[in-house]
Amino acid sequence: VQLQASGGGLVQTGGSLRLSCKASGSIFSINGMGWYRQAPGKQRELVATITSGGSTNYADSVKGRFTISRDNADDTVYLRMISLKPEDTAGYYCNAQIRQTIISATREYWGQGTLVTVSS
Repeated sequence: VQLQASGGGLVQTGGSLRLSCKASGSIFSINGMGWYRQAPGKQRELVATITSGGSTNYADSVKGRFTISRDNADDTVYLRMISLKPEDTAGYYCNAQIRQTIISATREYWGQGTLVTVSS
C-alpha cells in the first residue's frame, strides 16, 4: 500500500491550495483518513481527519479555512486550504487506516509529504 500526496507549493498570504492524497495497492477498506503537518523544528500535528462516513475533525488553528473531503470510490483524500497564513508553512502528510484483506487488521499508513510554503 502506498499513499501519494501532491498539491503543495509556494503561495502568498491569503492564497489557496488543494492537496490530494491517493491510496493505492492491495486495499480492502479504508477507515479514517487525515492530514497532519510538521513545521521545521516542531512536532507533527493533526490538521484534519475524516471518517469513512464523512465525519470531520479539525485543529482549531485551521477551522473555517481548511476543508477535508474524500472520494471513497477513488481512495483519495483532499485538503482544501484558503486564507493561508505564513504559520501554515509546513510539510503536509496524509494518513490512512487501511485493511488490506477481509481478515487482516487495520494498519496505519503515511504518505511521503508535500511542502506548503506561505510567503508573507
